[in-house]
Amino acid sequence: MPYVLISTLIRLEIGPTIVGDEHSDVALMKELGATLHHRAGNPFKEWSVEDPPRIVLDKLEVLGYKLVGTTGIGQTAIWTLHKP
Repeated sequence: MPYVLISTLIRLEIGPTIVGDEHSDVALMKELGATLHHRAGNPFKEWSVEDPPRIVLDKLEVLGYKLVGTTGIGQTAIWTLHKP
């Protein structure tokens, strides 16, 4: 999967950081040190790490990913990365 979307709540900018959904690349999730969770009220599972987004972005850059977009939706900050 060449695209990765990470997000965090703005009030939790020091972590945790959501790094993928249940269909994400398991090898990449392990590389990031992520664990799969099913949060109450969500019909899906998501991978997260305790690291703040800056650390996750640094790790993804080392793995060859480049930032292609960023946005905020409500209280959530979102980054989209792509690996050529």
